[in-house]
Amino acid sequence: MDDSKSGNKALDYIIKDMVSTVSNSKDEIFQIGEDSRTEFEKLSKELETIKVNVATLIDDGDELERKVRLSRLRLSEVSKKFLQYSEDEIRKVYEQTHGLQMDLSMTREKEKQLRDRRHEIELRLRSIDETIEKAEGLAGKISVVLNYLTEDLKDVTETLKTAKEKQQFGLQIIEAQEEERRRLSREIHDGPAQALANVMLRSDLVERTFNARGIDEALEEMRNVRKLVRSALYDVRRIIYDLRPMALDDLGLVPTLKKYLATVEDYNQTTIEFVSMGSSRRIDSKYEVAIFRLIQEAVQNALKHAEARTIEVKFELKASSTTIVIKDDGKGFDPSVKKEKSFGLVGMRERVEMVNGDLDIHSVPGEGTIVTIKMPLNS
Repeated sequence: MDDSKSGNKALDYIIKDMVSTVSNSKDEIFQIGEDSRTEFEKLSKELETIKVNVATLIDDGDELERKVRLSRLRLSEVSKKFLQYSEDEIRKVYEQTHGLQMDLSMTREKEKQLRDRRHEIELRLRSIDETIEKAEGLAGKISVVLNYLTEDLKDVTETLKTAKEKQQFGLQIIEAQEEERRRLSREIHDGPAQALANVMLRSDLVERTFNARGIDEALEEMRNVRKLVRSALYDVRRIIYDLRPMALDDLGLVPTLKKYLATVEDYNQTTIEFVSMGSSRRIDSKYEVAIFRLIQEAVQNALKHAEARTIEVKFELKASSTTIVIKDDGKGFDPSVKKEKSFGLVGMRERVEMVNGDLDIHSVPGEGTIVTIKMPLNS
């Protein structure tokens, strides 16, 4: 008994130490990402200034070259007819030509230096962008590990006493934490975060466009900015809805699915046919959430990856089981070929397995995809 308690304390100590180490690593990676973003913004502004200065120097250099050519012609004329000009006049022409040549040389040298700096900044920006992407990827992975350590491994020795507790432990991981948080982080980064960054950049262009090209093109740029804002607002609302659709608790599964699919259909200009068969009764909340998420993931996969124009969703609720079929006319894929970072299919399989269900995916390249899910409804 004492050995068991000692082992438990040692395990708790190891977990706490791991949590501390992972948490510190996450903070360091986050700081690297923030510092990189700050440097990226600073260099981007410098690059814009350099581009303007290079254009100005090119124009100045071209004008100086024209003046040098004229001055050289004047100097050649004076040299041929030096007896007709005084020594002072000859000296002035020579000094003027020499001065223009020096100005041209300095201007071209400044232009070269700015071009070199521009090339250096462009290379640096590409490197920083890769660093930011890697930092975000690592931060996401570390967040998954940290959540796993702090939430799901809390009092792990007590949680893993029985097979039933282990099953609930795995279900909690899939349904409540890692997959949802990772998906949410990815969607925020790819959706609203990118859109808002574009809004910031495009808004800076409005004033420059107005000054350079006039009010009509500036208004067109403002209309583009409004489109970006509208798209970002939709993504934020969709992500909030994805966290936990309130209608699922209030109205039930079928009405929530109808509302969700209608919204997706309107926004994506896609035809979605929904058919509900069998009983209309309410079922356990965990099954309603699981079914909603599975249909949601399958529909999003059909839109984003298969580029489907028509999607059919059939849901049948029986006394002790349910069957779900999602069919699309998209470009399909080869299920035997595993793709890197295919988080959607992995999450669906894990979610189905944790409720003792079966998932079958039939797809042929160019012929669409059929996803069939059969799930027992245990008490």
